[in-house]
Amino acid sequence: MNILTSLDALRALYDPVRERSSKKEIPQLDAHARRFIGLSPFVVIGSGDAAHGMDTSPRGGAPGFVHAPDVHTLLIPDAPGNNRLDTLENIVRGGEEGAPVGLLFLIPGVDETLRVNGRALLSTDPDDLQRCAEPHRLPKLAIRVTVQACYLHCAKALMRSHLWDAQHQVERSALPSMTEMMRDQIREFRGEEVAAETQEQMLERYRQTL
Repeated sequence: MNILTSLDALRALYDPVRERSSKKEIPQLDAHARRFIGLSPFVVIGSGDAAHGMDTSPRGGAPGFVHAPDVHTLLIPDAPGNNRLDTLENIVRGGEEGAPVGLLFLIPGVDETLRVNGRALLSTDPDDLQRCAEPHRLPKLAIRVTVQACYLHCAKALMRSHLWDAQHQVERSALPSMTEMMRDQIREFRGEEVAAETQEQMLERYRQTL
């Protein structure tokens, strides 16, 4: 097995970075980034813990559910989930300085994405929560991100994957329901039996807490 162990060996495999790509990173949100975030209903949060374990978590809502009160700040409302709190625990372990996070914003139908890196804290400040309030719910907390870097990412990955192309969508019936797959995994790796739901039953349960 040939493993790369140096930056020089890595860089030798690739052409030099294009000037535009090297210069595109900016230290705050500009008008284009804020517009992109305002149209985005989906963001993936990457975070890590002190033991260098990593986690990625999807977050969704109505377009613009992530708020940008100023060019240095993002507020991501927390919504009901599975209560594992993997991302939130990673962030809270960062203490008062916050924890490093990476965000990837997507807009359906748009192949470009927006990447934002920064440090995150968990806020229960009433003003932050009110900014993130929905007509039917006030979040328990908001993920407050101090922006350190922001840049647009090219369309190649989404073009290659045909992510938004309906002709390439997979029928949900190609897979068992998530709880059916989890039942099988828990049985195989833990030797325990848990209940499973059909896809229809699971979706109906989800609708109660959206």
